[in-house]
Amino acid sequence: MKKTGGKLKPIARTAVALAVGFLAGYLVRVLTATHEHGPVAAVVEQPQTAQGQTWWTCSMHPQIRQPKQGKCPLCFMDLIQASSEGGDIGPRQISFSKEATKLMEIDTTAVQRRFVTSEIRMVGKIDYDETRVKHITAWVPGRIDRLYVDFTGIKVEKGDHLVYLYSKELLEDQRALLAAIAGAERIRPDSSDFADRLKSANVEAVRTRLRLRGLTDEQIAEIEKAGEPLTHLTIYSPIGGIVIEKKVTEGMYVNTGTHIYTVADLSKLWVMLDAYESDLSWIRYGQGVEFSTEAYPGEVFKGKISFRDPVLNARTRTVKVRVNVENPNGKLKPEMFVRAVLRAKVAQGGAVMEPDLAGKWICPMHPSIVKAQAGACDICDMDLVTTESLYTAVGEPNEPPLVIPASAPLITGKRAVVYVKVPDKEKPTFEGREVVLGPRAGNYYLVKDGLEEGEVVVTNGNFKIDSALQIQAKPSMMSAKSEREALEVPDEFLGQIWGLVEKYLSLQDKLAGDDKDGAAGAAGQTAEALSAVDMGLVTGQAHDLWMGNSMKMRSALNAIKGAAGIEPMRKAFETLSNELIAVIGQFGVPRTGTLYRINCPMAFDNKGAYWLQMDEDIRNPYFGASMLKCGEVVEVLGEKTK
Repeated sequence: MKKTGGKLKPIARTAVALAVGFLAGYLVRVLTATHEHGPVAAVVEQPQTAQGQTWWTCSMHPQIRQPKQGKCPLCFMDLIQASSEGGDIGPRQISFSKEATKLMEIDTTAVQRRFVTSEIRMVGKIDYDETRVKHITAWVPGRIDRLYVDFTGIKVEKGDHLVYLYSKELLEDQRALLAAIAGAERIRPDSSDFADRLKSANVEAVRTRLRLRGLTDEQIAEIEKAGEPLTHLTIYSPIGGIVIEKKVTEGMYVNTGTHIYTVADLSKLWVMLDAYESDLSWIRYGQGVEFSTEAYPGEVFKGKISFRDPVLNARTRTVKVRVNVENPNGKLKPEMFVRAVLRAKVAQGGAVMEPDLAGKWICPMHPSIVKAQAGACDICDMDLVTTESLYTAVGEPNEPPLVIPASAPLITGKRAVVYVKVPDKEKPTFEGREVVLGPRAGNYYLVKDGLEEGEVVVTNGNFKIDSALQIQAKPSMMSAKSEREALEVPDEFLGQIWGLVEKYLSLQDKLAGDDKDGAAGAAGQTAEALSAVDMGLVTGQAHDLWMGNSMKMRSALNAIKGAAGIEPMRKAFETLSNELIAVIGQFGVPRTGTLYRINCPMAFDNKGAYWLQMDEDIRNPYFGASMLKCGEVVEVLGEKTK
């Protein structure tokens, strides 16, 4: 034992020496820091605001700010010293030091008026121009003795021979023509003019029948000159293009209308693009489109929109957009996949602009036809209409739209919040503001209301500012704004609702006082007041709403009356409160006075819960005496509040 004790003494002496040395070093450092950086040490000891005033706040209710240390008036927790950031500013404002602003990486941009471009990306594929695809068919029944074009893919020109066809019917028609001509030549000189005209009409009728059989005027003239019928008919190509289909072979017999070839002119093609329904507002007739293909990477082709399908594809939620494309060198092939970009210039109010179409005339049937003056369409002979009749805006408007960068607004549901830098402040100060946005155009949003040109908005770091406001319990993007209007209902119905409210308030007091038996009795009285409400006094939407609310309230009251303990009562009371709050929001408060909607953020494992009171003296029905004053007023409901 002595040996052990002897060994411990040197260790103890060493430990004491180290402790003394550490303490001495710490004191020297503190004294040196105090001497060299006195103001900093003072700030560490007692944080102050920019005005030198120390403020105290509640960690659970940051909106509480008091000049002295004490208890939170809401939850009776000890107050703590507040950060000096923020100062005494407006309810939607917050300020930071310049150092904090830099650390938060806050960037700002001035609100400005400028023309912006909305870029719409689409995908699709190349297709034939349907107006330039022709079917070659047999105009008379017969036998195909020769096919001059005996495989697909051959390029033909207009007038090239395609088929050599023998037809018995055509041979008979030729003989009829020769007979008619011979009969006309036998007319005697003394014959009447009527007989002469009759013979000539007969000859012309046979010629017309031959033309309808597919013979050209040159072939008919050759028959008349030779005085002998042609044994075969040659079918010529009506257009130049590529033979994309061959349906027959030599030696086959065909009937009138039999499909022989399909010829397509590939000098002009269609690009069929898929546009999402959300992009349709930017797409107009005559707009230019750029696209690229996998076959020619880096090469950009151009075309113009000529048609927009009036029917939406329910499966893909897209609409077909047709682009007319010139293909003089034959690079583009049908069925090629393409990626297209449409750049729509946006004018005031979100109108799509096409300056190149200002003052022009366009064909509604063929929008690719655009002329400088009124006239007829070169394709369908329809009268041209002004481009203004097919566009929201053409030409240059006097004033460009008001825009902000797309990163500036924080969008939640129907609301959009931006943070505006407050001018003429010593410390960077930002104010939250709700704005009304127009459509998005590329990297910008059009602003309809809420901002003025020249104001400065936050474009980076706005989420951090919003989070800081939430911590201080100030209005932020998460602060809901109630815009519900009360329905018009008879005063008698409102009076009965108020009777229900009075019994509810009694139940709330019993739960706040931890009175289980009293709460059960108050629940029974509240149920009687609920049954006394005459739903026959309201009709339509009001009747339907009351039916839904009353059923849920009755179920909650039954649960309270049958509960074995006070905690199940409080859980059912939350449902009752939510439904009654909804009723007040729908129908209004039926008397002169006020109701207070109060929230306890700590109820039910910090989920939070609401209830109603007639005064601001908080009596928490969810905690009772354990946290009687925990809660805050979130809304004041007055007479027929809307």
